Amino acid sequence: MPLTLASLVHHSALKLTVRSGEGRLDIPVRWAHVSELADPVPYMEGGELLLTTAMTLDAENPEAMSRYVRRLQRAGVVGLGFAIGVNYDEIPEALVTAAQEADLPLLEVPRPTPFLAISKAVSAAMAADQYRAVTAGFEAQRELTKAALAEGPAALLARLASHVDGWAALYDASGAVVAAAPEWATRRAARLTADVERLRERPAPASAVVGSPDDRVELQSLGTGRRVRGALAVGTGAPLGTAERYAVHSAVALLTLTTERSRSLQAAEQRLGAAVLRLLLAGQPDHARAVSGDLYGGLLDAPFRLLIAGPLAEHGDVAGLTEAVESAASRAGEAVLAVPENGRLVILAADGGAAVGACTAYEPEVGNEIVIGLSAPTGPSAAAAAYKQAEQALSVARRRGRSLVEHDEMAAGSVLPLLADDAVRAFADGMLRALREHDATGRGDLVASLRAWLSRHGQWDAAAADLGVHRHTLRYRMRRVEEILGRSLDDPDVRMELWLALKATSTAEEES
Repeated sequence: MPLTLASLVHHSALKLTVRSGEGRLDIPVRWAHVSELADPVPYMEGGELLLTTAMTLDAENPEAMSRYVRRLQRAGVVGLGFAIGVNYDEIPEALVTAAQEADLPLLEVPRPTPFLAISKAVSAAMAADQYRAVTAGFEAQRELTKAALAEGPAALLARLASHVDGWAALYDASGAVVAAAPEWATRRAARLTADVERLRERPAPASAVVGSPDDRVELQSLGTGRRVRGALAVGTGAPLGTAERYAVHSAVALLTLTTERSRSLQAAEQRLGAAVLRLLLAGQPDHARAVSGDLYGGLLDAPFRLLIAGPLAEHGDVAGLTEAVESAASRAGEAVLAVPENGRLVILAADGGAAVGACTAYEPEVGNEIVIGLSAPTGPSAAAAAYKQAEQALSVARRRGRSLVEHDEMAAGSVLPLLADDAVRAFADGMLRALREHDATGRGDLVASLRAWLSRHGQWDAAAADLGVHRHTLRYRMRRVEEILGRSLDDPDVRMELWLALKATSTAEEES
């Protein structure tokens, strides 16, 4: 317990007498300071017991004493000790009245008690209190360490909340609440997400104090590097004392060690995940299952999705998505395989799980946009096909300027939007160029005739009717098409390529 005026009054060797402010003796005393100045305020910091003999004070002047006492109060002086038997045989009534009116504790110091004795008593009490705080802090550190090693972060938070007589919460790198103690604090901690996100924007280590005086919350970043790996929130009804501060610092150190250890484990898991992915893509699902063991085995027992994510810009990165996916999977208690691949990120996650949901809901930072391709639900034996699906979806996402495209969406839609690709249009223009140059000379309408004939599946009479020409005319035009292109219209591959070329050019004309 901190030293108070009451402690000094009850000190048998000091023999102090209370002359005013009896109801305010429970105020903590930070120091005892002797001053005979008429205005000692410039030298006060607040929390002091001021000791004086009134050598330079006009102690019998009511107005002067009223001003003197008010100045002391505004400076944060917690009490005034007046020595009798030196300059005054008793405390002047003007000072007693001023102290009573201001409710400032006024202590009468008898002649045999030197000010040095009071200073020593204050110093000894503060040293004892500091020792108790340090001892309590070390004891808290032992308890927190034991809890962290034996039961994990949740138990550590419970011990910390008990030590600070408040609550504590742990946030992951994405700013989501991982654990809180007591249980009711989870909802309170969730309301601080925006404050945690602002803390993450600052280089580690960083701290902040939020809330009101009676609902005070300290936020501490976790991580040894400049990148914040998590955050600790500690909520109390008052500023932390020395012992509580030791406990918080110990918790920050232990949680940081846990975070850094987790990063090492994640690196090892990532290497194992890369091996599992290579086996799956090589068509060896049984070997992949054997290697994955308990870590990824459950992931391969149910339908999963394969996602490929890449930065939209040349210098972007997918680190933010990695954190979001792994955090979502951790909170949901599900396995996820995330493997970096040449600046991209390959993710194997449970179909309909939290990790896939985190990908679809991911909002990257401005200037670091990414695109994602998502395969159809699949299993271990078809992982290679799912990889190709995700790559195709990623390519379509880039061309269409969309953040995410699912392969199912491509399969269920029309192929015609894919013809808008510049490479496809270049192919179409090259294939039809000779026919268009022929038509430009006014010697026939071969392109329109070819389109009509293909749309009627090679039915001469129907196509000729659409064009308003005789079927023999149409037959002549199709022979000219074959001659100009040097390809036979009896070949179904040729007819398919010509039809796609016509559709691609018509799509381009419609867009222009």
